[in-house]
Amino acid sequence: MSSSALADSSAAPAPARSFLDTLRRIGRLAAPYFRSDEKWKARALLIAIVALNLGYVYVAVLGNQWYGRFYDALQNKDAAVFWREIGVFGWIAFANIAVQVVKFYLTQLLQVRWRAWMTRSYLSRWLADKTFYHLELARYRTGTGATPDNPDQRIQEDMQLFTDYTVTLSMGLLNAVVTLLSFIGILWALSGVVPVTLGGSTYNVVGSMVWIALVYCIVGTVITHYIGRPLIGLNFRQQRFEADFRHHLVRVREYSEAIALDNGEPVEHRQLDTRFGSVLKNYLQLIKQQKNLVGFTSFFGQAAVIFPFIVAAPRFFSGAIQLGQLMQISSAFGKVQDSLSWFVDNYDRVAVWRATTDRLTSFDDAMRAHAETKIELARTPSAQLQSDDLTVALPDGQVLLADTALAVHPGDTVLLQGPSGSGKSTLFRSFAGIWPFARGHVTVPGNAMFIPQRPYVPDGTLRDALAYPNPTSDYSDEALKQALTDALLPQLASRLDDSDAWSQKLSGGEQQRLAIARVLLKKPMWLFADEATSALDAAAENTLYKRLAASVQSAGGAMVSIAHRAAVAEHHRQRWVLVPQPEGGPARYTLSKESAPASA
Repeated sequence: MSSSALADSSAAPAPARSFLDTLRRIGRLAAPYFRSDEKWKARALLIAIVALNLGYVYVAVLGNQWYGRFYDALQNKDAAVFWREIGVFGWIAFANIAVQVVKFYLTQLLQVRWRAWMTRSYLSRWLADKTFYHLELARYRTGTGATPDNPDQRIQEDMQLFTDYTVTLSMGLLNAVVTLLSFIGILWALSGVVPVTLGGSTYNVVGSMVWIALVYCIVGTVITHYIGRPLIGLNFRQQRFEADFRHHLVRVREYSEAIALDNGEPVEHRQLDTRFGSVLKNYLQLIKQQKNLVGFTSFFGQAAVIFPFIVAAPRFFSGAIQLGQLMQISSAFGKVQDSLSWFVDNYDRVAVWRATTDRLTSFDDAMRAHAETKIELARTPSAQLQSDDLTVALPDGQVLLADTALAVHPGDTVLLQGPSGSGKSTLFRSFAGIWPFARGHVTVPGNAMFIPQRPYVPDGTLRDALAYPNPTSDYSDEALKQALTDALLPQLASRLDDSDAWSQKLSGGEQQRLAIARVLLKKPMWLFADEATSALDAAAENTLYKRLAASVQSAGGAMVSIAHRAAVAEHHRQRWVLVPQPEGGPARYTLSKESAPASA
């Protein structure tokens, strides 16, 4: 599979996906946990929950039998039986409460363990092999509708919803099926034989209440599906719109200073209003559909309360059955009707479950596609950087460089220059092995560090931010403080254990100096610096470039930099320039190599 496979995973739900396809998707998401290293605990919990559901139904059957004895005692004014049945009710109630409490606890325990395993699994896959980065590139290439949006929401929220609904709905369905099987016989026996006259002929109908309940629930299910069908797509879109709105709020917080300096509040307000408008518009459509569904299901449920009394009343008033049997019929009919109406009662939750499943499977499909993607750039370790056939393209397919030969040897210092947007940073990404739209073969040194244009500074303690991504235990306090001092950040040397949002606390220049401090701390042999000093003054830039060059030279490596400032050239012996080419050629640029000023 080529890198274009990343663009083929659709994020939108299929409008006419079959029920069996939905079940297969649910099974594909659910099965790995029950085959994982936690499978025995997971299966034991599941079996226990199933057993408790069966126990709950058994207690309900005992309760139905109690109804007959208790109400017969009332009708017969039998005080002894009445008080005995009060005591029996206490035991039934105690058993019911105990089963429900234990079932609730084990259900929640299964959900949280499943969610924890699933979250760890998906985080591992998302962060493996640069998947998180490549999925964002695929979104850039194809537009926002073709690849999974907001993976943070899918991992944080959708997995919680999926595990919750999968357990509760599946156990609810199991409970409904077992209840139906348990009570349908009771209702059949209580229904007796009812004579029905049609066209002058009389027919004896056996199990009349069962047939009535069945017809009643089939009609209700069909109407519910017709009313509630739009909820699936609406729930899917609601989750996406909510995530988009939340994502933009986070961006405003992250770029608060830049927005404040640009007086960009009105623009951001409009952007947030637009996103929230989508949230609100879809939600209003959602609650309109839910209103119709709730209206019908409420009518359906209320009618079911009185319906069995209406049907069974003639037999009661004729003396064919006693009060206890009438109450048993009502209870059994309610249980059968509840079981057959499971789909009606849970339609809105099933709609959310299906939408969540679609979102997670599209995310899973995208990560699977990435895992199967063939990276066409072969990288092999070497003591130097070299390629004879490097081709670098953009996500949209435009070729920046074609079959380019280049070489950097230990001791070299190379400055890469070219017009803005010509692909200098993209060439660095290809060297690093994270750019999926490059092909050819390149040998790369192993002990190398890359400084991006905008360094990542994690929240937490300053020592963690400085040592990132290595553990702080790898470095002594003296080494950390010396690196900060050498990077012209002596004022931070005493704050190693301070915890803060450093990306917000430090200025752009301080963040660049912190990234340089990491290099001076870790002393790599090879350094690739992408506009690493663009936010610094000339004096600081000169000092730090001298220290960086001296560090890699003493390690026996080389330095390759991207910079627009002419002063940076003084620290490099070679200069590579990306030269624009006429349209229609094999690539937009060629790589020209020349010597830097002799003063270097």
